[in-house]
Parts: sequence; C-alpha cells; structure tokens
Amino acid sequence: MSINIKCLWKDRKRHLGLPLSFTRYQLSEDRLFVSEGFLNIKDDEVLLYRVRDIDTRRSLWQRIFGVGTVTVISSDKTMPTLVLKNIKDPVFVKELIHKQVEEMKIQRRVRFGEIMTTDVGDDDDLDDMDN
Repeated sequence: MSINIKCLWKDRKRHLGLPLSFTRYQLSEDRLFVSEGFLNIKDDEVLLYRVRDIDTRRSLWQRIFGVGTVTVISSDKTMPTLVLKNIKDPVFVKELIHKQVEEMKIQRRVRFGEIMTTDVGDDDDLDDMDN
C-alpha cells in the first residue's frame, strides 16, 4: 500500500556539490520531510504550520560548491530544529518553505503571536499592580 504525496521540492545532502549522501530532504504542501540512512533508515517530518523561523547560511566552501544550509526552527516536539545541510540553491529553498509555511498557517488559521518587550522599564507594570 502506497500513498502518493505531491512533492514541491526534493534534494539530497551534498558533498563537494554532488548528491553523494543517504540524507534526503523533501517538501510537500504541508510538511517538510527528512530521511537519513542506508540500512537503518530514520524518517522524520515537520508540519509547516508549526515553523517559527527559517535561517540560511553559506560558508565560503559552500559558496564555492554552490550549496548552503537552511535551518528550520519549529514548535514540533520531536524535531524542534531541522537542518537541511549542503543543499543546492538554499535561498530559493528558504523562500519556497516560507511561502508554504505562510499558506499553511492561513489555511489552518494558525498565528503565533510575538511578545515585544524591552529590558528598560519592564518593571513599571509590576509597580502598578502593587498599588
């Protein structure tokens, strides 16, 4: 029995710019998958509506080989940080993930509120409560 999942993007972890790895990444409309291993395979996924932040990094060596690293921070309990190492065109992948994350949050009506505070004068509110 097989379930077909529509794939928007997929790649492998690369070494010297070549996909010579048993770590595979895949993006669907609602999830980001990572599969690691050859004999013993570990599969994990992050639901896109749980993604909180996406980061892209490219070292000098990664830029030479045309790859980079995308880090996805989520509120997922089993995999709060998902690192897509040495993938081709990391800026494009980051934007693609961002677009899908926003679409899933709108579709599921999920919004994470951010609390904005400053270190200076934060205790003023506590003083008012004492009176």
